[in-house]
Amino acid sequence: MTDIAVAPPRPQTIWGRVGDFLVRRPESTIAVVALALAAYFAVVNPAFLSTANIRIISQYMIATAILAAGQVMLLISGEIDLSMGNVYFMTPFLVFFASEAGLVLPLAIVVGVLGAGVVGYLNGAISLGFGIPSFIVTLGMGFIINGFTLNISDGFPKRVPSTAVGVAIFGGANFSGLMWVIIIITGMHLILTYSRWGVYTVAVGGNPLGASEAGVPSRNIKMRNFILAAMLAGFAGVIEGIRVGSFDPGAGVAGAKVFESVAAAVIGGTALTGGSGTIIGAFLGALVLGILRDGFNLEGVSAFTFTMVLGAAIILAMILNSLANKARIRSQSARL
Repeated sequence: MTDIAVAPPRPQTIWGRVGDFLVRRPESTIAVVALALAAYFAVVNPAFLSTANIRIISQYMIATAILAAGQVMLLISGEIDLSMGNVYFMTPFLVFFASEAGLVLPLAIVVGVLGAGVVGYLNGAISLGFGIPSFIVTLGMGFIINGFTLNISDGFPKRVPSTAVGVAIFGGANFSGLMWVIIIITGMHLILTYSRWGVYTVAVGGNPLGASEAGVPSRNIKMRNFILAAMLAGFAGVIEGIRVGSFDPGAGVAGAKVFESVAAAVIGGTALTGGSGTIIGAFLGALVLGILRDGFNLEGVSAFTFTMVLGAAIILAMILNSLANKARIRSQSARL
C-alpha cells in the first residue's frame, strides 16, 4: 500500500489572519470603525483632537457606556430593561433627599443606588415570577418610575450642593466620570469573561434548556442581571447629574437613554436574541456614538441627522453581526 502524500496547509496571509481575528472578536470591527471615524473628523477639523474636545466626547459617552454595560448583561441572558432611563433620572433625587436628610454625599449615593437596585429586583421578580416578558414589565415599570420621579421632584430640577464632600470624585472634576467608566467597564468585562456569573449568563441566553439541564440557576442569574442593570443606570444618572450641576427629572427623554444604551450594545456586537455579546464592544459602541455626535456638532450637522445616522448604524450593525456569525460558523466548520 502506498502512502498518500498530504500537502501541508498553506500558510495564512497577513490579511487572512486579520480577517480571522475580526471574525473571532466581534468588538474588533467596531474598534476599526471608531478609529476610522476619529481619523476622519481629525482631518476635517483639527479641533477634534484638542483636550477640550476629547473631554466633550467623554461627556457624551459616559452615561451611555455605563447604561450599556448593564444592558449587555441582560441582553446576553435573553432579557431587556426598558426602565433604565427612568431609573437613571430617579436615582439622583433619592441621593438629593438622602443628602438633605444629613447623609454625606458618598453615603447618599449608596442609598440612591440601592433604591435603584430595588427597582431592578421588582423588574426581575415580576418578569420571572409570573412569566411575563421583561420587555412588557420594564416598559410598565418605566412609566411608574417616571411618575414617581415627577412627584418627588415636583417636576423641577434640584441643584447639586457644590460644597458636598465627594463632588469632584463623583463626576464634578474633569474626566472623573470617564474614570468611573473605565473602572466599571473593566470590572464588568472581568465578570462576564472570567467569572461563573458571566459564563452562566451566556449559557442562560444562548441555550436555556441546556443550561437548565446542566443545573445552571437561570432565575438567580437573570435576577442578578436585572438588579445590576438598574444599579448601574442609577449610578450613571448620579454622576451625570453631578457633572452638570443639577438633578433633572428627565420627563419625556428617559426613552432616549434606554435606546442609546441598546444601540451601543448592538453596535458593539451584542445579539438581541441572547447568548453573545461583550462589555468592551458596548464601550466601543458608546464611543462611536460619542464621536459621531461630537463630530456632527463640530461640522454644524443637525441633531436630526444624527438620529437618522443612529438608526442606520443600528441596522448596519445587525447586518454585520449576522454576516460575522455566519463567517464564524463557517470558520469553525472548516477547522473540524
